[in-house]
Amino acid sequence: MQLQQIQENSDRPHRRISPWSVVVGGLAALLSLPVLAVVAGIFSDATPIWEHLQTTVLGTYVSNSLGLMVGVGLLTIIIGTGTAWLVTLCEFPGRRVWEWMLLLPLAAPAYILAYVYTDLLDYYGPVQTTLRGWFRWQSAQDYWFPPVRSLPGAIVMLALVLYPYVYLLARSAFLSQSVSTLEASRSLGYSPWQSFWRVALPMARPAVAAGVSLALMETLNDFGTVEYFSVPTFTTGIYRTWFAMGERSAAMQMSALLLLFIFSLVILERWARRQQRYYQSANRYQPLPKYSLRGIRGFAAVLACAIPVSCGFLLPAGALLQLMLTSGSPAAQTDSDFPAAAAEDRFWNFASNSLLLAGVTALLAVAIAIILAYGQRLDPSKTNRLATQAAVLGYAIPGAVIAVGVMVPLGYFDNAVDGWMRSQFGLSTGLLLSGTITALVFAYLVRFLAVSFGPIESSLGNISPNLDDASRSLGYGSSQTLRRIHLPLLRSGLLSAAILVFVDVMKELPATLIVRPFNFDTLAIRVYNLASDERLAEAALPALAIVLVGLLPVLLLSWQMTRGRQSAVHPEL
Repeated sequence: MQLQQIQENSDRPHRRISPWSVVVGGLAALLSLPVLAVVAGIFSDATPIWEHLQTTVLGTYVSNSLGLMVGVGLLTIIIGTGTAWLVTLCEFPGRRVWEWMLLLPLAAPAYILAYVYTDLLDYYGPVQTTLRGWFRWQSAQDYWFPPVRSLPGAIVMLALVLYPYVYLLARSAFLSQSVSTLEASRSLGYSPWQSFWRVALPMARPAVAAGVSLALMETLNDFGTVEYFSVPTFTTGIYRTWFAMGERSAAMQMSALLLLFIFSLVILERWARRQQRYYQSANRYQPLPKYSLRGIRGFAAVLACAIPVSCGFLLPAGALLQLMLTSGSPAAQTDSDFPAAAAEDRFWNFASNSLLLAGVTALLAVAIAIILAYGQRLDPSKTNRLATQAAVLGYAIPGAVIAVGVMVPLGYFDNAVDGWMRSQFGLSTGLLLSGTITALVFAYLVRFLAVSFGPIESSLGNISPNLDDASRSLGYGSSQTLRRIHLPLLRSGLLSAAILVFVDVMKELPATLIVRPFNFDTLAIRVYNLASDERLAEAALPALAIVLVGLLPVLLLSWQMTRGRQSAVHPEL
């Protein structure tokens, strides 16, 4: 009996580990190293600085972060969901224009809006100056004006640029809803508002929750807005602890606390949706019935769409353009302490640094995303799925936390190599990776890999497995199949992934501030430094450049959404 069992075990085929699985596991281990380094900070001993932070400012960090999340969450739900329903299920003047214009604020980083609105609404800004001239007010004691640099001001700035996350996913959910369900609500006598509140919104709840989660992640990641408005949060606390106090261990412990806070938020959001199931009928791709809004209702719909677009993009972009045109030549406004020619060279130096970082990161992120997605396609085992999820985990983590997680292991590595070289050869290698472009690109990859992985995984999932079988029957290996079959079919997904990563890197501020090499500034750093010195006119050109680059994914997303619905309703398109 025992001999028979041994014979059966020897005849059983052993599963051979695919080289793709080994590569996926190695990439996942490398990309999850910063997160693991931060998690390890939970178990480190408390330092006197950490105990001091606990008793003094930690409570303020927690309360301000929670206040930001609550305020931004509510505003993004109201603006994003409401406007998505209007442009999807209602007919009013200019609806087709507002469909894509509502995505425009996504191109402007929140910190740029903070600088612009502070310049407009501060005591010496044009708004208050004009009001004092009209009403003959002499000083601030004669009237009350809401303070811009405050927690409510930060909430408004962040909500104006983050509501497109909710709008994008909510509109996608409304577009895919069943026509028969909506028609049934109308046959029951529901008004447009009742149909939205009782039928459309509950079915779109998972998408709205996902959009709010993305907005809240970006809220916790923000540094420029809250720093400029003097609102201490976890992100500003990590930066100050790392640089002002020079306490890396305390900064790591604070990062670990914020990481636990984010994980709790993700788990809570998924638990709240654990029993939500919505199924659509087969005729969902018929043209959606639209409620006609005319007169005062049409005007209100136009106003509801125009306010967030104007406040979130048109007004800030116009103010930056005016500052750039009225403050002299573009070269002169980059730095008043340098001659025009030198200032122009410095601007293009900042722009080239940003383009270099964004381009290299986008190419690497796309390449790594292809490897992860294709490796998961070849071997859809639980181990591969977990490895892939670990690799793309960084997008849910603020840039400041990623930066701390990158600097700590790289610092250990540099010190270990330097110590070994000193003991063996009497030579000092110094910092090999810490404070280099390599470290900065690595931080970007950890932070934004999920942005490239999503479109590529989705595009790869649309390719029939029959093509893989046909390729194998022709004698092609997995690498040849990827190169000759899949990559040509993935062009649109690869382009979308590259553009999204490129723009996110151009706008990223907290990770760049912490990890960047000495005397290596980007456009985002330049805008932050100039605005911090109250030199907004000089910051107008680099800020406007960031906004214009951010328009690329906005227009791409709008085109894809519109074309997707048209193709579903009219397959011949």
